[in-house]
Amino acid sequence: MNETQKTQPRGWLSARGMLPALANACIKLAPQHMLRNPVMGVVWLGTVLTAVATLAGQSPSGFGWTVTGILLATVLFGNFAEAVAESRGRGQAASLRRARQGLSARRLDAADDARTVPAAELRPGDRVVVEAGEMIPADGEVIEGLASVNEAAVTGESAPVLREAGTDRSGVIGGTTVLSDRIVVQVTAEPGHSFLDRMIALVEGASRQKTPNEIALGILLAVMTATFLIVVATLPFIGRSVGVEINLVLLIALLVCLIPTTIGGLLPAIGIAGMNRALQANVLASSGKAVEVAGDVDVLLLDKTGTITHGDRQATAFHAAPGGSLERLRQAAVLASLADPTPEGKSIVALARQQGLEMEAPAGAGFIGFSAQLRMSGVDLPDGKIIRKGALDAVAGHVRQTGGTVPPGLDDMVATVARKGATPLVVSESGQVLGVIELADIVKHGIKERFARMRAMGIRTVMITGDNRLTAASIAAEAGVDDYIAEARPEDKLARIRAEQEAGHLVAMVGDGTNDAPALAQADVGLAMNAGTQAAKEAGNMVDLDNDPAKLLSVVEIGKQQLITRGALTTFSLANDVSKYFAILPALFSAAIPQMAVLNIMQLSSPASAVLSALIFNALIIPALIPLALRGVRFRPASAIRLLRGNMLLYGVGGVILPFIAIKAIDAVLAIFFQF
Repeated sequence: MNETQKTQPRGWLSARGMLPALANACIKLAPQHMLRNPVMGVVWLGTVLTAVATLAGQSPSGFGWTVTGILLATVLFGNFAEAVAESRGRGQAASLRRARQGLSARRLDAADDARTVPAAELRPGDRVVVEAGEMIPADGEVIEGLASVNEAAVTGESAPVLREAGTDRSGVIGGTTVLSDRIVVQVTAEPGHSFLDRMIALVEGASRQKTPNEIALGILLAVMTATFLIVVATLPFIGRSVGVEINLVLLIALLVCLIPTTIGGLLPAIGIAGMNRALQANVLASSGKAVEVAGDVDVLLLDKTGTITHGDRQATAFHAAPGGSLERLRQAAVLASLADPTPEGKSIVALARQQGLEMEAPAGAGFIGFSAQLRMSGVDLPDGKIIRKGALDAVAGHVRQTGGTVPPGLDDMVATVARKGATPLVVSESGQVLGVIELADIVKHGIKERFARMRAMGIRTVMITGDNRLTAASIAAEAGVDDYIAEARPEDKLARIRAEQEAGHLVAMVGDGTNDAPALAQADVGLAMNAGTQAAKEAGNMVDLDNDPAKLLSVVEIGKQQLITRGALTTFSLANDVSKYFAILPALFSAAIPQMAVLNIMQLSSPASAVLSALIFNALIIPALIPLALRGVRFRPASAIRLLRGNMLLYGVGGVILPFIAIKAIDAVLAIFFQF
C-alpha cells in the first residue's frame, strides 16, 4: 500500500470502483459461483423459474416480470456486496504487483562473483548482493552487512528501517529498496510463494478460506433454507384443501422472503471485510480463520520490552556496593559496555561520560555478549581482570564460581532499585561485586487503559520478561497486567502457552526472533514482526508490517469486531423473516380463510402488493447493510452476555420492527402508482 492509498478515506466504495464492482456482480451470476452459496443459489434458481413461469403464462405478465426483476436485483445486490468487499483490496494488489515487476538480481556463485539474472530464477539458498538504490529481488535473510531499507511499497510507511545480519531484524522482503550500504541476502522463498505473492492473494480474496464460525453459520442457513423449501412446497396441497390456488410465482416469492437472504447475501462480504480490516491495520493474516480466532482469544502473552514498555532502557544511576568505590564501579561498568551494541550498554557509557569519565577499551580485550542462557555480558581484559554485568542471580553465581562472595546488602540494594520499576544490573570484577547499575524503562502511555479494555472483554494478559521478579512485579503493577513471568527463557514461553491451552484457553502471543518460533507456532494466534527472522514469520499466522508488538491488542479487537458483526447481521436477518411472514401469508390466505385476517396486522392493500412490498424490502435491505458489513459493527469492550443482550435488543427487536414500517411504506407507494 502506498502513501496515497493509506491516506484515502475509507468509505465503503469510491465512485471510481462502482462500475468494476457492478461488472463483477454480473459475472458472479454464473451458476458455478451462485450454487456455492445455498441461500443466494435458491434465489437465483427462483429467478430463473419465475421467468419461465411468466413466459409459460402461469402468472400475469406484469406481476410475473416484476417479481422476476426484483429477485434478479436481490441476487445482484448479494453479488455486489461480495464484489465491493473484494474491490477494496485490488488497488493495494496492483501497487504490490508493480513493486515486483521487472526485478533482477545479482546472484553470487561459489567464488562470490556476481551475475545478473531475472528475480524469477532465484531459488531458496541462493545468495544475492544488494547495494544502495537497488531493490531486493526476493524474500530472504540478511547474512552479511547492514543497510537502511525503504519498505513503503509493502507497509505504506516512508520511514526507513534497519536490517542487519545476525540479529532478530534480518528479514527482508522482495520489492523493497535498499537506501544505504551493501548487504548479502540469502533467498528463502520459492518463486510465486513470496511475501508479496501471499499478500496479493489475500487482499484480492483469492486465498480466503471460510472460518469455522462462517462454515457453521453456512450450514445453519442451508438447513433453514431447506426447511422453508419443504414448507413452501407443501403450501399448494394445503391451499387446495381450503380452496386456494397458489401459483408458482407467488410460492417462489414467499420462499425468498422467508429464507435468510439478508445474511446469505452479506456473509461473503463480512468475511472478506474482516481480512481487509486486518490489512488496513497493516497486519497480514494467513487466513480469515486467523483473524476470527483472534476474536476468541482469552489469554494474551506479551513481551515487556517494546510492547508494554518503550524498550529503550537507559542507565540513570550507579549504586556502589556497601563499602565499595563508586569510581571503581563506574570504570568497570564502562569497560564492560564499550563493546556492548545494545541501547542499555550505550546508555551506560553515555551516563559515565556525563559524570566526567572518558575511557577506551584496552587492546586485546575480549567482549562477552549477552545470551538468554547466561543472562549476563562483560569483558575479559588483557591484565586478567574479568568484568561481568547482568541479572543478580547470574552474576552472583559467576562470583561464587570464581571463589568470591556476595556482600550481604546486595539483595536489599537490588530490591530497592527494582521496587522503583527500574532494572538492576549487578557488576562484578574478578570475583568481587562492585555494585548495581540502575536502568529505567518507561511504560507506554495508554497501555494500562488498553489492558483494562482487554479485561472488560474477559481477556487475561500475561507479561513475559527476563527481568527479576521484583522489577517484573513493579512493571506489571504499573502497566495493569493480570499476571507475569519473570526471568523467562524461550522455553518458558512455550511451556506457559501449552499450560494455558491444556486448561482450555485460546492463547495469542507476539515475537520476532528465531527463538520465538516454537511459541509462535504453538499459540492459537501468533503475531510475528515483519522485521523479524524468516523462521518467526513462517511460524506465526499473522505478520505485523509496522513492527509494533502492541498491535496484538488491535488484532484481538478486529477479530472480535468480525464475530460481532456476523452475529448482529445474522440476528437482524432472522428477525426480518418474522415480519415478512406477517406480511405475505395473511395476504395469501385471508380471502379464503377469513380467520387469518387477524394476522394481517399491516393491512396491506392487496395480496399482490403485499408480495411485491416484501420482495422490494428484501432486495433493498442488502445494499443498505453493505456499509455496515464492510465497516463492521462498532465494538465496545464488554462481556459476552452483555454484547449478546445489546445485539438482541438493537438488531433483534430492530430487525422485527423495521420491516413492518418499511413494507407498509412501500405498499402505500405501490397503491398510489399501481392498481393490483
